[in-house]
Amino acid sequence: MNEYDLTGRVAVVTGGAQGFGRAITDRFVASGAKVAIWDHDITLAEKTAKEIGPEVAAFKVDVTDPAGVEKVRDEVLKAFGKIDILVNNAGIAGINKTVWETDLEEWRKVLRINLDGPFICCKAIVPAMLKQGYGRIVNIASIAGKEGNPNAAHYSSSKAGLIALTKSLGKELAQHDILVNAVTPAAARTAIFDQMTQQHIDFMLSKIPKGRFVLVEELAALVAWLASEDCAFSTGAVFDISGGRATY
Repeated sequence: MNEYDLTGRVAVVTGGAQGFGRAITDRFVASGAKVAIWDHDITLAEKTAKEIGPEVAAFKVDVTDPAGVEKVRDEVLKAFGKIDILVNNAGIAGINKTVWETDLEEWRKVLRINLDGPFICCKAIVPAMLKQGYGRIVNIASIAGKEGNPNAAHYSSSKAGLIALTKSLGKELAQHDILVNAVTPAAARTAIFDQMTQQHIDFMLSKIPKGRFVLVEELAALVAWLASEDCAFSTGAVFDISGGRATY
C-alpha cells in the first residue's frame, strides 16, 4: 500500500459506515487522519467506528437536512477543532425503471440524496475551510454520470450534476488552496447492489473492459491521494476509475 500523509488532518466522510465510505475511512485512518463518519444509520456507523478505532467518531446525519448538517458540523468542529477533508460519498441507486415508468417522488429522492446532499454539505463546511485557508473535497460520482445508464436516469442525472457541482466549486475555490475533485468509479459489490435488479448489475459488468467490478480499496486509494497535500494542482477535475469503461 502506498502511503499518503494525512497526519493531523480531520476528515468528514458521509455514508462512511459501509461500502466505499468504510474503505475510505479505513484508508484515511491508516494514513494518519481522524475521521468523522456521517451516516443516517447511526447504529452501523458506531459499530464501524468501534471496529476501526479511537480515531473515528460516528454522527447521525441526514445530508438532505441543512439545519441538521450545520448542527453536526458544529459538533465536529467542537470535537476535532477543524475539518480539513470532506468526502461526499452518501448516495442511493434508486429503483431500476425507464424514465416513463419512474415515479416523480422516486426521481426527487435520488436527486435529494445524491446531489442536494453534497451541495448542502459543501455549503456548510466550505466556510470553515476558507477560514483556515486549506481544504480538500472529494465527491464520489459515477461512470453513470458520464455515460447515462439505461433504467437509471435518476441516478445517472444525479451523478452528472455532482460532476458539474465539482467543476463549479473547484473554480470558485481555486485561489484558496481548497481543491475540489470528483471520482467516477464503476460499480462495486457493496450494499447498493441490493437496490438494483440482477439485469442492471449484469449490464454494468458487461460494460467494463477489465471484466470485474472495482474494489472498494482501489477507490479508497485514489481518494486518499486526492485528499492529501500531494494533490496540489488538480481541482474541478474528474478522475476515472471504471476499469476502462469511460469513453471520454
